[in-house]
Amino acid sequence: MMNVPPDGPDFADDPAWEVHAGWAPPLPDAVDLVIETHTMISVFAAQQFVRIDAFHLEALANARLHGYELTQVIERSLRLELAAALAITEASADALVAQAEALVHRYPAALDSLAGARMTQRHASLLVEAIDGVEPELRPQLLPPAIALAESLPVGTFRRKLRTLIECVRSITLAERHEKALEARRVVVEPGEDGMAWLSALIPAVEASAIHGRLTATAKVLADRDNEARSLDQLRADVFGDLLIDGVTDLLPAGVRGIRPTVVVTVPALALLSPDGGCGGEPARVEGVGPIPIERARELCGAAVGWMRVLTHPETAMVLSVGRERYRPPPELRRLVRWRAERCMAPGCGVPASRCQIDHNVAWEHGGDTALENLAPFCQGHHTVKHHGRWRVEQIEGSGGAILWTSPTGRRYRVEPERSVPVFVPSSGEPPPF
Repeated sequence: MMNVPPDGPDFADDPAWEVHAGWAPPLPDAVDLVIETHTMISVFAAQQFVRIDAFHLEALANARLHGYELTQVIERSLRLELAAALAITEASADALVAQAEALVHRYPAALDSLAGARMTQRHASLLVEAIDGVEPELRPQLLPPAIALAESLPVGTFRRKLRTLIECVRSITLAERHEKALEARRVVVEPGEDGMAWLSALIPAVEASAIHGRLTATAKVLADRDNEARSLDQLRADVFGDLLIDGVTDLLPAGVRGIRPTVVVTVPALALLSPDGGCGGEPARVEGVGPIPIERARELCGAAVGWMRVLTHPETAMVLSVGRERYRPPPELRRLVRWRAERCMAPGCGVPASRCQIDHNVAWEHGGDTALENLAPFCQGHHTVKHHGRWRVEQIEGSGGAILWTSPTGRRYRVEPERSVPVFVPSSGEPPPF
């Protein structure tokens, strides 16, 4: 039996239709069916937002027509009816109304993307929440790249990339905002239950990260002692109290005296050279914290002990390898692999690289090198999936660290690292001897 194009002029006149004996369209597999449903959900979500906004506008118009001025009462009545009709809470109904108003009137391009199933409803909600929190004059600049990110990234990665995008755009005013925020620093005690209390401190993020890092490093040493039954959280809390109350480390075991905080600071090299800190919009960043003022970055990039300083150039990338000489990567290479990825390199995973295992993409026993182009961080769960879940995982040659995951059904998912690694070329022009 010969397959023919469907009836109708739109198909019969299409030169792309070629009829072949025995040809049949491929049948969708189980994942295709799930994707189809997922696509329909996005399309219907966009329609729901449009209709919720129309309902909102109609209710306000009717209120004005009948002379009602109690806008808050009308809004509450609207939320109540929407919540009752959809069997959701009034808080959820209020959120839907707010998102609908934002998408229809402020961000119609994002609504169009949702209607075309190029982003999901979760992407749209995160986009609205994030951009609404930015100064109005910056929103037109942020919207197009934010939509592009939403259309190309899974939710977890999109959330991080969107936060980074916003930080870059707002970096021009970061120093001024940081100085103003410093005025609010304080320490607060909040009573808890059963004789406990919360001690909270609002302090600069760099110092907070360093304090937590030192507490963790000290707690890990203590946890390795024989007969130590306390959890890592309990040890951190005990060390915190001992250091603040006693003010000295003499009471701690010798193995933890002298531990100092370590914080990774990434600073664009051009920002250090520019008098005004100009770096094409890319701010200095502290791992696990976020952007910091350039003057603070310059201070940290001095000769202070305990700071790992990584300078980046906007047009370069670096290869580092110990080949087959050793299986375990040296500490510098492990830090570089984690710094480049920042997160587990599985699709959509948000586990920090500092908590991940360094994996040889081509196994050592199969001839894989201990080299930057063959190493990537995976969390415990995804490391197990990589080895036992029938996935094929490879680092894409020349990509700067991108990982290609191929699923058991044959689908491919590309995961990009957070950063590019610089390449340093000797002045002679010869490639480095790695």
